[in-house]
Amino acid sequence: MTRIRTLIVDDEDPARELLRSFLAAWPAIEIIGEAADGATALSLIRRDRPDLMFLDVQMPEMTGFDVVTKLASDETPIIVFVTAYDRYALKAFEISALDYLLKPFDAARLSTTMTRILARRDRTEYEAALDSLLSQLRPPADERIVVKVDGRHVFLDAADVSWIEAADKEVRVHVGGATVSVREAMNSIEQRLDASRFVRVHRSAIVNRAHVREIQPWFKGDYVIILRDGTRVVTGPSYRAAVQQLIGR
Repeated sequence: MTRIRTLIVDDEDPARELLRSFLAAWPAIEIIGEAADGATALSLIRRDRPDLMFLDVQMPEMTGFDVVTKLASDETPIIVFVTAYDRYALKAFEISALDYLLKPFDAARLSTTMTRILARRDRTEYEAALDSLLSQLRPPADERIVVKVDGRHVFLDAADVSWIEAADKEVRVHVGGATVSVREAMNSIEQRLDASRFVRVHRSAIVNRAHVREIQPWFKGDYVIILRDGTRVVTGPSYRAAVQQLIGR
């Protein structure tokens, strides 16, 4: 069986040493390198193309999440996140096809992770799981929307997103005066949004409540929503209840 070429990324020497000692018990693993920071990790990934990476979440200057967002899909290895903080949406890791290690962990916990890795070496399944995982990452006090653009996972500040529209075969996310085009279904993006912040007002439009400047009556019981930047969004008949709730009726 081909050995799994593995990279260890952690800014703490003892943490890398412990993981390396645990992995020594797994003949399927070949450790090809270590990195103490995100920039070095990116360089090693692009040079050596590892199959698997154990990636610390909390690192100075560039977090583990930052490392992942800078990678294209075709250069992203299988990732096991390592963290000392259970506040980082660990529920998302549990329900995805990926895994995480919560420090301090032992050999038994790593064994569970390795079993999952060995059972899941199919790239198609893994990439779908990676998309699922990244879409659910919500660090506290840093609410973001994760979208996939040209093979990259881009993190958008939810507060800056004014509205989202479906156009042809893509979805356009309007954020901070710019537009980000995403090849994804509107329903898929809607499921990841905070319902207390965003409201769907048309089958092709979702608006950020905080960006609504005024709402005017329109034809046949519909409305025109005017955003702070002057954008006009016409609502749809199927979403009248949501709009009426928005205006407090």
